[in-house]
Amino acid sequence: MERINPATGETIETFDEHDDEEVEDRLSRAASTFETFRDRSVAERETKLAKVATLLRERTTEYAELMTREMGKPIAQAEAEVEKCAWVCDHYAEHAGRYLQDEQHPSPPGSTVKTVHEPLGPVLAVMPWNFPFWQVFRFAAPYLAAGNVGLLKHASNVPECALAIEDVFRDAGFPDGAFQTMLIPSNRVDGVLSDPRVKAATLTGSGPAGRAVAGTAGENLKKTVLELGGSDPYVVLDDADVDAAATTGAWARNLNGGQSCIAAKRFVVHDAVYEAFIERFVAEVESFTVGDPMDHDTDVGPQARQDLMEGIHEQVTESVEAGATVLTGGEPLDRDGAYYPPTVLADVPRGCPVDAEEVFGPVAAVYQVPDEEAAIEKANETEFGLGASIWTADLERGERIAGRIDAGCTYINELVKSDPRVPFGGVKESGYGRELSEAGIKEFVNRKTVWRQQPEASDEDEVPTE
Repeated sequence: MERINPATGETIETFDEHDDEEVEDRLSRAASTFETFRDRSVAERETKLAKVATLLRERTTEYAELMTREMGKPIAQAEAEVEKCAWVCDHYAEHAGRYLQDEQHPSPPGSTVKTVHEPLGPVLAVMPWNFPFWQVFRFAAPYLAAGNVGLLKHASNVPECALAIEDVFRDAGFPDGAFQTMLIPSNRVDGVLSDPRVKAATLTGSGPAGRAVAGTAGENLKKTVLELGGSDPYVVLDDADVDAAATTGAWARNLNGGQSCIAAKRFVVHDAVYEAFIERFVAEVESFTVGDPMDHDTDVGPQARQDLMEGIHEQVTESVEAGATVLTGGEPLDRDGAYYPPTVLADVPRGCPVDAEEVFGPVAAVYQVPDEEAAIEKANETEFGLGASIWTADLERGERIAGRIDAGCTYINELVKSDPRVPFGGVKESGYGRELSEAGIKEFVNRKTVWRQQPEASDEDEVPTE
């Protein structure tokens, strides 16, 4: 596995894949560790998560620079990502015990009925490179708090991030085998997931990857949570604050170089404010500094890999050939590294790549619609259903429209974002299941019913019957 600096194109370091013997050792350790880790109190697990949060904050610079070197994230955004990981650890360190409390149910006289939450065992996580720490911590914090153990198959271009995350859990006092990284390629995931010691899986990634994991898990009757792609609509209505919508929208599309499932990708704008929005939006996009990701003044760094940047440009080129108009950007930058400029396309025809596919880079497609009904129709005109953003001065109107948009989460007058306190996930081709909050910690537990019946008094010589 090669670490290539996307800002320069230079190979930094090469890592050897884990061979079959090493994978077997890690599976064995995960299974044996679970047998004792499951019995540790929630309070103990909470304490260890709080220690992870402390270590993350102490190592912010180290981990942020690591992310920036491996996948090109601007350093200020990488520092914010480390803090968000500490936040999710703090959240479950504070709330896991409450989330996992027994649930009492009505019961007949002489009995008590409750639901308890028991961990399942080793959980396999297949994670992407775009948020190399956050994607991992948003699954690891709740699953470890619930008493499961984790096996991480991270993206092959961020191996040092994967190993650093394993280190921080160990350094915080989690037992050996509670959280382990496996440096393996995608074609070996099937074998690991099929292993009977692995009890469940979670994946954040592409639709094909999600289908592959779900297929193998289904054959083996294992629970999965999938967070897949997105083509989030950003709806700007006729009564919206245009300046706020344009300013936030530019950031929502270009954060992390546009490499985000929940980035705003399709901007659906009402006729009445279209021209004003376009003018402000393009100006904001053009104000971003594209440059060295190690510079704190950089807003947009390189794409994570050269091939990914080339794929984005191919989507743009084909869309322009189909009739889309380039308002800004649209050509790779003439410099070393995988740099693609923030790009805005208007007059986007239906069915072209930037309309019908997920564009995982800094490319915004803008659509002009005549009314609210057309805006809703356009917002839903996608196979994806991860997030949606709606801009209006009338919050009741915004909530009503949110109810008609097919998405796992909707934000009114705000960009779509994940938050440890709020359930996160999608519908349609964006996957299923929920992460974060109480919903996330309960995805991978056995919600076991325990019914206790008081024995009735009986003669000692009486023979019990069925």
